[in-house]
Amino acid sequence: MSSTAGRRIDLTTLFLLTFPPLAWAGNAIVGRLAAGTIPPITLNFVRWVLAGLLLAPYAWRGVLAHRAALRQHAGVLAAMGALSIASYNAFQYLALTTSTPINVTLIGASTPLFLLIIGALFFGERVKGWHVAGALLCLVGVSFVLLRGDVARLAQLDFVAGDLFMLAATVTWSAYTWLLRKQRPDLPLPVLLFAQIVTGVIVSLPFTAWELATLDHALQWNPKVAGILLYVATIPSLMAYFVWDRAIARAGAQLPVFFITLTPLFAALLSTLLLGDWPRWYHAAGLAFIAAGIVLAQRR
Repeated sequence: MSSTAGRRIDLTTLFLLTFPPLAWAGNAIVGRLAAGTIPPITLNFVRWVLAGLLLAPYAWRGVLAHRAALRQHAGVLAAMGALSIASYNAFQYLALTTSTPINVTLIGASTPLFLLIIGALFFGERVKGWHVAGALLCLVGVSFVLLRGDVARLAQLDFVAGDLFMLAATVTWSAYTWLLRKQRPDLPLPVLLFAQIVTGVIVSLPFTAWELATLDHALQWNPKVAGILLYVATIPSLMAYFVWDRAIARAGAQLPVFFITLTPLFAALLSTLLLGDWPRWYHAAGLAFIAAGIVLAQRR
């Protein structure tokens, strides 16, 4: 069979589909470990500066060869960098200062819900019945996580600030995804990523300067900080991005969506092993509703 559904998933493809969710779950764990050590906006800024420096030798020739296209699409690239590099990642690290990796990754797994809403409101996408049903299931799952399984929190509006930051991150990532789908410049992947990193770092610079100026203590540079920065600049930034691109090329666009739901599972496992943060019943309930919603929304 020539369709994606009929392809056999070999070990290489299975690795390509599994590695990015594991890397992104690890990013949530490391972001939690960084809380109180590295300010969140500064962590995001330094992460992408390092990632850009590592990528530059491989992308620079392409940047020079496509400089006319880069100038032509400067506005779109700036918006992509602001939404993904500057906003999404900064919101995620802000979320991890008060929320848990399990909560953050579960809320992030509800992206299909926000993709549906933003697509319908701003990009003229048709919404079908099973899309709405899937979105509602995702919403129920997110609600379980936000309310910690306690409906009384809804009346009190007693949410953890980090959960709300992660909701903001999910909205910005959904907007970025639609922009990438509808207005992606015809550029090689290294060039496109490098351009987004540069624009995202520029947008992040004043916010990073403000955060550092308002600190009541000096930054502590030590082996732990160096290890955190090395990890976030390489594994979830560059390696996961390129592996995910290869996974989609081998498996198509449908199958990888289901593997994204592994991120909160990996986050729960790593949280238990490394942070002693055991999952609760509402995490399992939330994941079940979110996964069911994604499956239903992907129905053809």
